[in-house]
Amino acid sequence: MAQPKLALSQDPAADELLSSDPFALLIGMVLDQQVPLERAFSAPLDLKERLGGHLDPAQVAAMDPEKLAAVFATRPALHRFPAANAKRVQELARIVVDDYDGHAADVWLTAKNGDDLFERIRALPGFGEQKARIFIGLLGKQLGVRPPGWEVAAGKFGEPGTFMSVADITDPASLRRVRAYKQQLKAAAKAGEA
Repeated sequence: MAQPKLALSQDPAADELLSSDPFALLIGMVLDQQVPLERAFSAPLDLKERLGGHLDPAQVAAMDPEKLAAVFATRPALHRFPAANAKRVQELARIVVDDYDGHAADVWLTAKNGDDLFERIRALPGFGEQKARIFIGLLGKQLGVRPPGWEVAAGKFGEPGTFMSVADITDPASLRRVRAYKQQLKAAAKAGEA
């Protein structure tokens, strides 16, 4: 079976890393807030390069927090808030090492069902309820990770034929549709505030 190819960063090298390295994909999801999503999902490749060509959860978990924050802050910064997100990524790495023996994919591959998957992802730093559901949608729709009940755990983000989140981005056209959807939501929220 061919490995699925993600297209979240819209950069072939960064998307190749996201497609082949579950830890990189988790990092991209952690960083996907308050920055353009292409930046969030290209940052794991930049981090890998800044760490000497390796993106190993044990290495990241063991790093001096100030050094990791400096890596995140090096221009161009990996996130708008580099120190806070370096801390989140280091905590993510610790969880992957301590709870999943260093295998990031085990967060989802060993989940018993959709509820278990939701609880595991929700427990990761930077994953609120909505982001956890979006990630479950991405796993189910694009990576074929479908434990029993995954659709319920993903909620509206698991529905087929939608363009609401990163779970639905497969190419530049779908990225534009997701952006248009988010702009509609913002416009509706702004109209409701007036």
